[in-house]
Amino acid sequence: MRKATRWLLSLAVLIGTAGAGSASAGAATAAEPTTEDIKDRILAIPGMSLIEEKPVDGYRYFVLNYTQPIDHRHPAKGTFQQRLTVLHKSVDRPTVFFTSGYNVNTTPSRSEPTKIIDGNQVSLEYRYFTPSRPTPTDWKKLDIRQAANDQHRLFQVLHRIYGQNWIDTGGSKGGMTATYYRRFFPHDMDGTVAYVAPNDVRNDEDSAYDRFFKTVGTAQCRTDLAAIEREALVRRKEMVGRFQAWADKEKQTFKTVGSADRAYEVMVTDLVFGFWQYQPAETACAEVPKPTVSTDELWTWMDKVGGFDSYTDQGMEPYTPYYYQAGTQLGEPGYRYPQLAGLLKYPGINNSRSFVPKDIPMRFDKRAMPDIDHWVRHHADRMMFVNGQYDPWSSEHFEVGKGARDSYVFTVPGGNHGSNIAKLKEADRTKATAELLDWAGVRAPDGRATPLAPHNNQLDKQEIRRMPMLRP
Repeated sequence: MRKATRWLLSLAVLIGTAGAGSASAGAATAAEPTTEDIKDRILAIPGMSLIEEKPVDGYRYFVLNYTQPIDHRHPAKGTFQQRLTVLHKSVDRPTVFFTSGYNVNTTPSRSEPTKIIDGNQVSLEYRYFTPSRPTPTDWKKLDIRQAANDQHRLFQVLHRIYGQNWIDTGGSKGGMTATYYRRFFPHDMDGTVAYVAPNDVRNDEDSAYDRFFKTVGTAQCRTDLAAIEREALVRRKEMVGRFQAWADKEKQTFKTVGSADRAYEVMVTDLVFGFWQYQPAETACAEVPKPTVSTDELWTWMDKVGGFDSYTDQGMEPYTPYYYQAGTQLGEPGYRYPQLAGLLKYPGINNSRSFVPKDIPMRFDKRAMPDIDHWVRHHADRMMFVNGQYDPWSSEHFEVGKGARDSYVFTVPGGNHGSNIAKLKEADRTKATAELLDWAGVRAPDGRATPLAPHNNQLDKQEIRRMPMLRP
Protein backbone atom coordinates (compact mmCIF):
# COMPACT_ATOMS: atom_id res chain seq x y z
CA MET A 1 0.00 0.00 0.00
CA ARG A 2 2.03 2.82 -1.23
CA LYS A 3 2.32 6.53 -0.79
CA ALA A 4 -0.78 7.84 -2.07
CA THR A 5 -1.22 7.13 1.50
CA ARG A 6 2.17 7.98 2.49
CA TRP A 7 1.03 10.80 4.65
CA LEU A 8 1.01 9.21 7.82
CA LEU A 9 -1.16 7.38 8.91
CA SER A 10 -0.63 7.20 12.30
CA LEU A 11 -1.63 8.25 15.52
CA ALA A 12 1.21 7.36 17.41
CA VAL A 13 4.42 7.52 19.22
CA LEU A 14 7.68 6.15 19.93
CA ILE A 15 11.33 5.83 20.14
CA GLY A 16 14.80 6.32 19.62
CA THR A 17 18.36 5.32 18.52
CA ALA A 18 20.37 2.25 18.61
CA GLY A 19 21.70 0.26 21.52
CA ALA A 20 22.38 -3.28 22.45
CA GLY A 21 21.20 -5.93 24.83
CA SER A 22 23.00 -9.05 25.76
CA ALA A 23 20.89 -11.74 27.35
CA SER A 24 19.76 -14.88 25.56
CA ALA A 25 16.63 -14.52 23.42
CA GLY A 26 15.11 -17.80 24.43
CA ALA A 27 12.04 -17.93 26.66
CA ALA A 28 12.88 -14.84 28.68
CA THR A 29 12.00 -14.62 32.35
CA ALA A 30 11.88 -11.46 34.40
CA ALA A 31 14.04 -11.16 37.49
CA GLU A 32 12.36 -10.44 40.81
CA PRO A 33 12.57 -6.69 41.48
CA THR A 34 15.07 -5.63 44.10
CA THR A 35 13.98 -1.98 43.98
CA GLU A 36 10.75 -0.06 43.57
CA ASP A 37 12.23 2.27 40.94
CA ILE A 38 10.44 1.48 37.66
CA LYS A 39 13.57 1.93 35.55
CA ASP A 40 15.45 -0.64 37.60
CA ARG A 41 12.53 -3.04 37.41
CA ILE A 42 12.36 -2.78 33.63
CA LEU A 43 16.12 -3.11 33.21
CA ALA A 44 16.10 -6.21 35.43
CA ILE A 45 14.40 -8.02 32.53
CA PRO A 46 16.99 -10.21 30.75
CA GLY A 47 17.75 -8.75 27.32
CA MET A 48 16.45 -5.26 28.12
CA SER A 49 18.80 -2.29 27.82
CA LEU A 50 18.32 1.47 28.16
CA ILE A 51 18.96 3.80 25.27
CA GLU A 52 17.67 6.97 26.87
CA GLU A 53 15.28 8.37 29.47
CA LYS A 54 13.47 11.60 28.59
CA PRO A 55 11.61 13.96 30.90
CA VAL A 56 7.83 14.05 30.53
CA ASP A 57 5.50 15.77 33.01
CA GLY A 58 3.43 13.21 34.90
CA TYR A 59 5.24 10.19 33.42
CA ARG A 60 8.57 8.40 33.10
CA TYR A 61 9.59 7.85 29.50
CA PHE A 62 12.16 5.26 28.44
CA VAL A 63 13.67 4.42 25.07
CA LEU A 64 14.86 0.82 25.20
CA ASN A 65 16.20 -2.12 23.26
CA TYR A 66 15.03 -5.68 23.79
CA THR A 67 16.87 -8.76 22.55
CA GLN A 68 14.59 -10.82 20.28
CA PRO A 69 15.13 -14.02 18.30
CA ILE A 70 15.42 -13.49 14.57
CA ASP A 71 13.36 -16.67 14.20
CA HIS A 72 11.02 -17.48 17.07
CA ARG A 73 10.68 -21.01 15.73
CA HIS A 74 14.44 -21.50 16.14
CA PRO A 75 15.54 -18.99 18.81
CA ALA A 76 19.08 -20.35 18.99
CA LYS A 77 19.79 -19.16 15.43
CA GLY A 78 20.56 -15.55 16.28
CA THR A 79 19.09 -12.40 17.79
CA PHE A 80 18.53 -8.74 17.01
CA GLN A 81 17.83 -5.59 19.02
CA GLN A 82 14.24 -4.36 18.81
CA ARG A 83 13.47 -0.79 19.88
CA LEU A 84 10.59 0.08 22.13
CA THR A 85 9.45 2.85 24.40
CA VAL A 86 7.64 2.82 27.71
CA LEU A 87 5.51 5.76 28.79
CA HIS A 88 5.12 4.90 32.46
CA LYS A 89 2.34 6.29 34.63
CA SER A 90 1.79 3.66 37.34
CA VAL A 91 1.92 -0.10 37.69
CA ASP A 92 -1.59 0.20 39.11
CA ARG A 93 -2.96 1.53 35.80
CA PRO A 94 -3.87 -0.46 32.67
CA THR A 95 -1.40 -0.53 29.79
CA VAL A 96 -1.79 0.11 26.06
CA PHE A 97 0.42 -1.87 23.68
CA PHE A 98 0.89 0.33 20.62
CA THR A 99 2.58 -0.17 17.27
CA SER A 100 2.46 1.90 14.11
CA GLY A 101 3.57 -1.13 12.11
CA TYR A 102 6.66 0.86 11.11
CA ASN A 103 9.39 2.70 13.01
CA VAL A 104 9.09 4.26 16.40
CA ASN A 105 10.25 7.80 17.07
CA THR A 106 11.79 9.45 20.10
CA THR A 107 9.07 11.99 20.79
CA PRO A 108 6.86 11.03 23.77
CA SER A 109 3.17 10.85 22.89
CA ARG A 110 -0.04 9.02 23.76
CA SER A 111 -2.32 7.01 21.51
CA GLU A 112 -6.03 7.73 21.85
CA PRO A 113 -6.72 4.58 23.93
CA THR A 114 -3.94 5.59 26.35
CA LYS A 115 -5.63 8.94 26.90
CA ILE A 116 -9.08 7.39 27.27
CA ILE A 117 -8.02 4.83 29.92
CA ASP A 118 -5.36 7.07 31.49
CA GLY A 119 -2.78 4.31 31.38
CA ASN A 120 0.77 3.36 30.56
CA GLN A 121 1.91 2.86 26.97
CA VAL A 122 4.38 0.37 25.56
CA SER A 123 5.29 1.14 21.93
CA LEU A 124 7.17 -1.36 19.80
CA GLU A 125 9.06 -0.86 16.56
CA TYR A 126 8.10 -3.38 13.89
CA ARG A 127 10.81 -5.88 13.06
CA TYR A 128 13.09 -5.13 10.09
CA PHE A 129 12.50 -1.37 10.23
CA THR A 130 15.89 0.09 10.98
CA PRO A 131 17.54 -0.07 13.39
CA SER A 132 15.43 -3.09 14.46
CA ARG A 133 16.80 -5.16 11.59
CA PRO A 134 18.99 -8.26 11.88
CA THR A 135 22.34 -8.27 10.07
CA PRO A 136 22.72 -10.20 7.83
CA THR A 137 19.08 -9.83 6.83
CA ASP A 138 17.05 -12.95 6.08
CA TRP A 139 13.86 -11.46 4.63
CA LYS A 140 12.00 -14.74 4.95
CA LYS A 141 11.86 -14.09 8.69
CA LEU A 142 9.76 -10.97 8.12
CA ASP A 143 6.18 -12.19 8.41
CA ILE A 144 3.11 -11.51 10.50
CA ARG A 145 3.59 -14.56 12.73
CA GLN A 146 7.16 -13.62 13.66
CA ALA A 147 6.04 -10.05 14.42
CA ALA A 148 3.20 -11.33 16.61
CA ASN A 149 5.73 -13.42 18.51
CA ASP A 150 7.82 -10.28 19.08
CA GLN A 151 4.83 -8.66 20.76
CA HIS A 152 3.89 -11.77 22.72
CA ARG A 153 7.37 -12.24 24.09
CA LEU A 154 7.64 -8.59 25.15
CA PHE A 155 4.19 -8.71 26.74
CA GLN A 156 5.14 -11.76 28.79
CA VAL A 157 8.06 -10.04 30.47
CA LEU A 158 6.39 -6.64 30.95
CA HIS A 159 3.13 -8.08 32.24
CA ARG A 160 5.01 -9.16 35.36
CA ILE A 161 5.51 -5.46 36.10
CA TYR A 162 2.33 -4.04 34.58
CA GLY A 163 -0.21 -6.51 35.91
CA GLN A 164 -3.44 -4.64 35.17
CA ASN A 165 -5.44 -4.99 31.96
CA TRP A 166 -3.77 -4.56 28.57
CA ILE A 167 -5.22 -3.11 25.35
CA ASP A 168 -3.43 -3.34 22.01
CA THR A 169 -3.88 -0.70 19.36
CA GLY A 170 -2.50 0.85 16.22
CA GLY A 171 -3.54 2.86 13.19
CA SER A 172 -3.47 1.63 9.59
CA LYS A 173 -0.66 -0.93 9.34
CA GLY A 174 -0.48 -0.65 13.13
CA GLY A 175 -4.17 -1.58 13.30
CA MET A 176 -3.48 -4.56 11.06
CA THR A 177 -0.58 -5.53 13.33
CA ALA A 178 -2.76 -5.29 16.45
CA THR A 179 -5.34 -7.56 14.79
CA TYR A 180 -2.80 -10.15 13.70
CA TYR A 181 -1.34 -10.26 17.19
CA ARG A 182 -4.77 -11.06 18.61
CA ARG A 183 -5.29 -13.79 16.05
CA PHE A 184 -2.10 -15.62 17.03
CA PHE A 185 -2.23 -14.79 20.75
CA PRO A 186 -5.93 -14.23 21.47
CA HIS A 187 -5.59 -14.32 25.27
CA ASP A 188 -2.73 -11.83 25.82
CA MET A 189 -4.82 -8.69 25.52
CA ASP A 190 -8.05 -7.66 27.25
CA GLY A 191 -9.17 -5.70 24.21
CA THR A 192 -8.12 -4.30 20.83
CA VAL A 193 -8.73 -0.96 19.08
CA ALA A 194 -7.69 -1.11 15.42
CA TYR A 195 -7.95 2.16 13.51
CA VAL A 196 -8.39 2.38 9.70
CA ALA A 197 -6.97 -1.13 9.25
CA PRO A 198 -7.20 -2.53 5.69
CA ASN A 199 -8.23 -6.17 5.27
CA ASP A 200 -7.15 -7.36 1.82
CA VAL A 201 -8.54 -10.91 1.94
CA ARG A 202 -8.03 -11.63 -1.75
CA ASN A 203 -5.20 -9.63 -3.24
CA ASP A 204 -6.31 -10.28 -6.82
CA GLU A 205 -9.86 -9.00 -6.21
CA ASP A 206 -9.86 -5.27 -5.53
CA SER A 207 -13.14 -4.13 -7.09
CA ALA A 208 -14.08 -2.50 -3.77
CA TYR A 209 -11.55 0.25 -4.53
CA ASP A 210 -13.06 0.91 -7.95
CA ARG A 211 -16.52 1.19 -6.38
CA PHE A 212 -15.13 3.57 -3.76
CA PHE A 213 -13.58 5.96 -6.28
CA LYS A 214 -16.79 6.03 -8.32
CA THR A 215 -18.89 7.23 -5.39
CA VAL A 216 -16.66 9.01 -2.82
CA GLY A 217 -17.34 12.69 -2.15
CA THR A 218 -19.18 14.78 -4.71
CA ALA A 219 -19.38 14.23 -8.44
CA GLN A 220 -17.77 17.63 -9.02
CA CYS A 221 -14.79 16.80 -6.81
CA ARG A 222 -14.29 13.47 -8.56
CA THR A 223 -14.48 15.17 -11.95
CA ASP A 224 -11.95 17.85 -10.95
CA LEU A 225 -9.51 15.25 -9.63
CA ALA A 226 -9.75 13.18 -12.81
CA ALA A 227 -9.09 16.27 -14.94
CA ILE A 228 -5.97 17.37 -13.05
CA GLU A 229 -4.57 13.82 -12.95
CA ARG A 230 -4.95 13.61 -16.70
CA GLU A 231 -3.36 17.03 -17.17
CA ALA A 232 -0.40 15.88 -15.06
CA LEU A 233 0.31 13.17 -17.65
CA VAL A 234 -0.41 15.44 -20.62
CA ARG A 235 2.45 17.60 -19.28
CA ARG A 236 4.61 14.53 -18.60
CA LYS A 237 7.70 15.69 -20.53
CA GLU A 238 7.89 19.06 -18.78
CA MET A 239 7.09 17.65 -15.34
CA VAL A 240 9.49 14.70 -15.57
CA GLY A 241 12.26 17.04 -16.64
CA ARG A 242 11.57 19.17 -13.61
CA PHE A 243 11.40 16.07 -11.40
CA GLN A 244 14.79 14.86 -12.64
CA ALA A 245 16.38 18.28 -12.20
CA TRP A 246 15.02 18.48 -8.65
CA ALA A 247 16.32 14.97 -7.91
CA ASP A 248 19.78 15.81 -9.24
CA LYS A 249 19.93 18.91 -7.09
CA GLU A 250 18.75 17.02 -3.99
CA LYS A 251 20.98 13.98 -4.74
CA GLN A 252 17.95 11.70 -5.10
CA THR A 253 17.93 8.67 -7.44
CA PHE A 254 15.46 6.28 -9.12
CA LYS A 255 17.34 2.99 -9.37
CA THR A 256 14.68 0.80 -7.77
CA VAL A 257 11.72 2.11 -9.79
CA GLY A 258 13.88 2.54 -12.87
CA SER A 259 13.70 6.20 -13.90
CA ALA A 260 12.19 9.57 -13.06
CA ASP A 261 9.63 8.94 -15.83
CA ARG A 262 8.46 5.69 -14.24
CA ALA A 263 8.42 7.21 -10.76
CA TYR A 264 6.37 10.15 -12.04
CA GLU A 265 3.75 7.87 -13.57
CA VAL A 266 3.41 5.96 -10.31
CA MET A 267 2.98 9.23 -8.46
CA VAL A 268 0.21 10.39 -10.79
CA THR A 269 -1.70 7.13 -10.43
CA ASP A 270 -1.42 7.50 -6.64
CA LEU A 271 -2.81 11.04 -6.51
CA VAL A 272 -6.50 10.16 -6.22
CA PHE A 273 -5.73 7.66 -3.46
CA GLY A 274 -3.57 10.08 -1.52
CA PHE A 275 -6.08 12.89 -1.92
CA TRP A 276 -8.95 11.01 -0.30
CA GLN A 277 -6.71 9.35 2.26
CA TYR A 278 -5.52 12.51 3.96
CA GLN A 279 -6.92 15.68 2.46
CA PRO A 280 -9.91 17.17 4.33
CA ALA A 281 -12.65 16.83 1.72
CA GLU A 282 -14.67 19.77 3.03
CA THR A 283 -11.88 22.20 2.03
CA ALA A 284 -9.53 20.27 -0.28
CA CYS A 285 -12.03 19.72 -3.10
CA ALA A 286 -12.24 23.46 -3.65
CA GLU A 287 -8.43 23.60 -3.90
CA VAL A 288 -8.04 21.03 -6.69
CA PRO A 289 -6.33 22.92 -9.56
CA LYS A 290 -7.96 23.40 -12.94
CA PRO A 291 -6.22 21.89 -16.02
CA THR A 292 -5.20 25.43 -17.04
CA VAL A 293 -3.10 25.85 -13.89
CA SER A 294 0.53 26.94 -14.22
CA THR A 295 3.28 24.33 -14.02
CA ASP A 296 4.51 25.83 -10.76
CA GLU A 297 1.06 25.51 -9.22
CA LEU A 298 0.63 21.97 -10.55
CA TRP A 299 3.97 20.96 -9.04
CA THR A 300 3.07 22.51 -5.67
CA TRP A 301 -0.30 20.75 -5.51
CA MET A 302 1.14 17.37 -6.54
CA ASP A 303 3.89 17.72 -3.98
CA LYS A 304 1.35 18.49 -1.25
CA VAL A 305 -0.85 15.50 -2.08
CA GLY A 306 1.79 13.03 -3.22
CA GLY A 307 5.23 14.22 -2.19
CA PHE A 308 7.82 13.95 -4.95
CA ASP A 309 10.48 12.88 -2.48
CA SER A 310 8.45 9.75 -1.65
CA TYR A 311 9.07 8.30 -5.12
CA THR A 312 12.86 8.30 -5.01
CA ASP A 313 15.16 5.55 -3.75
CA GLN A 314 15.87 7.61 -0.68
CA GLY A 315 12.17 8.09 0.05
CA MET A 316 11.24 4.45 -0.48
CA GLU A 317 14.18 2.62 1.11
CA PRO A 318 13.14 3.11 4.76
CA TYR A 319 9.84 1.38 3.95
CA THR A 320 11.26 -1.64 2.13
CA PRO A 321 9.96 -3.90 4.94
CA TYR A 322 6.42 -2.68 4.31
CA TYR A 323 6.62 -3.17 0.55
CA TYR A 324 8.07 -6.63 1.12
CA GLN A 325 5.17 -7.58 3.38
CA ALA A 326 2.61 -6.12 0.97
CA GLY A 327 4.05 -8.32 -1.77
CA THR A 328 4.33 -11.47 0.33
CA GLN A 329 1.36 -11.50 2.75
CA LEU A 330 -0.59 -8.28 3.35
CA GLY A 331 -1.71 -7.57 -0.18
CA GLU A 332 -2.16 -4.10 -1.69
CA PRO A 333 -4.83 -2.17 -3.58
CA GLY A 334 -5.04 -2.61 -7.31
CA TYR A 335 -7.48 -0.07 -8.74
CA ARG A 336 -8.17 1.11 -12.27
CA TYR A 337 -7.38 4.49 -13.84
CA PRO A 338 -10.07 5.10 -16.50
CA GLN A 339 -9.38 8.83 -16.32
CA LEU A 340 -5.84 8.17 -17.56
CA ALA A 341 -6.74 6.04 -20.58
CA GLY A 342 -4.24 6.42 -23.40
CA LEU A 343 -1.65 8.24 -21.27
CA LEU A 344 0.01 5.42 -19.30
CA LYS A 345 3.36 4.14 -20.55
CA TYR A 346 3.93 1.53 -17.85
CA PRO A 347 0.61 -0.18 -16.99
CA GLY A 348 0.92 -2.41 -13.94
CA ILE A 349 4.02 -0.71 -12.53
CA ASN A 350 2.28 0.54 -9.38
CA ASN A 351 2.80 -2.44 -7.10
CA SER A 352 5.15 -3.54 -4.34
CA ARG A 353 7.51 -5.48 -6.60
CA SER A 354 8.51 -2.17 -8.20
CA PHE A 355 9.60 -0.79 -4.81
CA VAL A 356 11.61 -3.70 -3.42
CA PRO A 357 15.17 -4.24 -4.68
CA LYS A 358 15.23 -7.05 -7.21
CA ASP A 359 17.80 -9.03 -5.21
CA ILE A 360 15.18 -9.60 -2.48
CA PRO A 361 12.95 -12.52 -3.58
CA MET A 362 9.21 -12.19 -3.04
CA ARG A 363 6.54 -14.88 -3.16
CA PHE A 364 2.94 -14.16 -2.19
CA ASP A 365 1.26 -16.28 0.46
CA LYS A 366 -2.44 -16.45 -0.46
CA ARG A 367 -3.36 -18.18 2.81
CA ALA A 368 -2.28 -15.48 5.26
CA MET A 369 -5.06 -12.89 4.96
CA PRO A 370 -8.01 -15.33 4.52
CA ASP A 371 -6.87 -16.96 7.77
CA ILE A 372 -6.90 -13.61 9.59
CA ASP A 373 -10.27 -12.64 8.11
CA HIS A 374 -11.88 -15.97 9.08
CA TRP A 375 -10.60 -15.68 12.64
CA VAL A 376 -11.86 -12.12 13.08
CA ARG A 377 -15.29 -12.92 11.69
CA HIS A 378 -15.77 -16.03 13.81
CA HIS A 379 -13.57 -15.65 16.88
CA ALA A 380 -12.97 -11.93 17.57
CA ASP A 381 -13.47 -11.10 21.24
CA ARG A 382 -13.41 -7.54 22.61
CA MET A 383 -12.20 -6.01 19.36
CA MET A 384 -13.08 -2.62 17.90
CA PHE A 385 -12.47 -1.43 14.33
CA VAL A 386 -12.73 2.30 13.56
CA ASN A 387 -12.89 3.27 9.87
CA GLY A 388 -13.32 6.43 7.81
CA GLN A 389 -16.10 6.86 5.26
CA TYR A 390 -13.83 8.76 2.84
CA ASP A 391 -10.71 6.70 3.51
CA PRO A 392 -9.77 4.50 0.52
CA TRP A 393 -8.26 1.92 2.89
CA SER A 394 -11.67 1.42 4.45
CA SER A 395 -12.91 0.06 1.11
CA GLU A 396 -11.70 -3.32 2.32
CA HIS A 397 -12.08 -3.38 6.09
CA PHE A 398 -12.54 -5.95 8.82
CA GLU A 399 -16.02 -7.27 9.58
CA VAL A 400 -17.21 -9.19 12.61
CA GLY A 401 -19.62 -12.11 12.20
CA LYS A 402 -21.95 -14.16 14.36
CA GLY A 403 -19.08 -15.96 16.06
CA ALA A 404 -17.50 -12.72 17.27
CA ARG A 405 -18.15 -11.58 20.83
CA ASP A 406 -18.28 -8.05 22.25
CA SER A 407 -16.75 -6.70 19.03
CA TYR A 408 -17.70 -3.69 16.91
CA VAL A 409 -17.11 -1.90 13.60
CA PHE A 410 -17.55 1.89 13.63
CA THR A 411 -17.32 4.40 10.77
CA VAL A 412 -16.55 8.13 11.02
CA PRO A 413 -18.91 10.01 8.66
CA GLY A 414 -16.79 11.81 6.08
CA GLY A 415 -13.68 10.59 7.90
CA ASN A 416 -10.34 9.98 6.22
CA HIS A 417 -7.26 7.98 7.28
CA GLY A 418 -6.98 10.01 10.46
CA SER A 419 -10.33 8.72 11.79
CA ASN A 420 -10.55 7.91 15.49
CA ILE A 421 -13.03 7.45 18.32
CA ALA A 422 -13.24 11.17 19.07
CA LYS A 423 -14.52 11.82 15.52
CA LEU A 424 -17.35 9.28 15.64
CA LYS A 425 -20.93 10.50 15.87
CA GLU A 426 -22.00 10.91 19.48
CA ALA A 427 -23.81 7.61 20.04
CA ASP A 428 -20.96 5.60 18.53
CA ARG A 429 -18.34 7.64 20.38
CA THR A 430 -20.07 7.01 23.69
CA LYS A 431 -20.43 3.29 22.97
CA ALA A 432 -16.80 2.89 21.82
CA THR A 433 -15.46 4.79 24.83
CA ALA A 434 -17.59 2.82 27.28
CA GLU A 435 -16.47 -0.51 25.82
CA LEU A 436 -12.81 0.49 25.91
CA LEU A 437 -13.04 1.59 29.54
CA ASP A 438 -14.74 -1.69 30.40
CA TRP A 439 -12.08 -3.77 28.63
CA ALA A 440 -9.37 -1.84 30.45
CA GLY A 441 -11.07 -2.46 33.80
CA VAL A 442 -11.46 1.22 34.67
CA ARG A 443 -14.31 3.72 34.92
CA ALA A 444 -14.78 7.44 35.20
CA PRO A 445 -15.54 8.73 38.72
CA ASP A 446 -18.90 10.05 37.54
CA GLY A 447 -19.66 6.89 35.56
CA ARG A 448 -19.76 8.70 32.20
CA ALA A 449 -18.08 7.28 29.10
CA THR A 450 -15.46 9.99 28.67
CA PRO A 451 -11.63 9.94 28.47
CA LEU A 452 -10.07 9.68 31.92
CA ALA A 453 -6.95 11.75 31.18
CA PRO A 454 -7.20 15.47 30.38
CA HIS A 455 -5.84 16.69 27.08
CA ASN A 456 -2.07 17.21 27.07
CA ASN A 457 -0.64 19.50 24.39
CA GLN A 458 2.73 17.77 24.54
CA LEU A 459 1.51 14.18 24.33
CA ASP A 460 -1.73 14.30 22.37
CA LYS A 461 -0.72 15.84 19.07
CA GLN A 462 -1.89 13.51 16.31
CA GLU A 463 1.20 12.72 14.33
CA ILE A 464 1.02 13.10 10.55
CA ARG A 465 4.02 11.49 8.93
CA ARG A 466 4.68 11.49 5.21
CA MET A 467 4.99 7.90 4.10
CA PRO A 468 6.21 6.78 0.70
CA MET A 469 3.80 5.51 -1.88
CA LEU A 470 0.43 3.99 -1.39
CA ARG A 471 0.72 2.70 2.09
CA PRO A 472 -1.51 2.39 5.15
